Amino acid sequence: MVHLSSAWLLGGPLGLFLMVPVLMAPTPSSLCTPLKTLNDSLSYRKRYMKHNFPINYGIRVHYEEIFKLSNISWMRVNVEGLDELTLQRLWFQVNQGILKKLIRVMPERHPSRRYTAELETRLRDAEGVFVLAHPAEVFQQELPESVQDIWDQLTEEPEKVSSWRYATPKSLMDNLCRTMHCLFSECFTTEAQHDYCDRSHWRKGKKNVNTKS
Repeated sequence: MVHLSSAWLLGGPLGLFLMVPVLMAPTPSSLCTPLKTLNDSLSYRKRYMKHNFPINYGIRVHYEEIFKLSNISWMRVNVEGLDELTLQRLWFQVNQGILKKLIRVMPERHPSRRYTAELETRLRDAEGVFVLAHPAEVFQQELPESVQDIWDQLTEEPEKVSSWRYATPKSLMDNLCRTMHCLFSECFTTEAQHDYCDRSHWRKGKKNVNTKS
């Protein structure tokens, strides 16, 4: 599992400063509507994913489910045969798993359960549009080895997983939101041409619609 661990542990500076071109897959216009709808819901993530949980509360997730901008940067540089469509598929796989786990750990009357179920539904709706927007054979192609390793880890039975991490619900939703903007930037780019894949963009403290509390 060398590919897997190195991609997740070394994801930061290398990817950000040694970025090289990859095969870009234009985002189908039909996908932007459900992604923007999901983004609207994510704008309330601070309220539902931070304030409604104990301080520093964490849920157990796969090591690979802590999927950040730095992971995308590293993979773009270091994974041979990687294209944007593969990254987008991985994004859906990772985040569907996270949302299902969040719902599973919440009691029926938890104040954030309905909100989380809404996110999961909206993500599933976007994934349906994503699949329909591409030829079926695209999803039958062999994945790069290191991506297949990640995919296999995500679908392992819990008792077989060798590496778990604990992460706060808010941090997981921050990752979901930021990587969505990075991988589907055509749906969110404004005239200012923000680089959503650059971590510094998210540190500027600008008032964006996706940081509403």
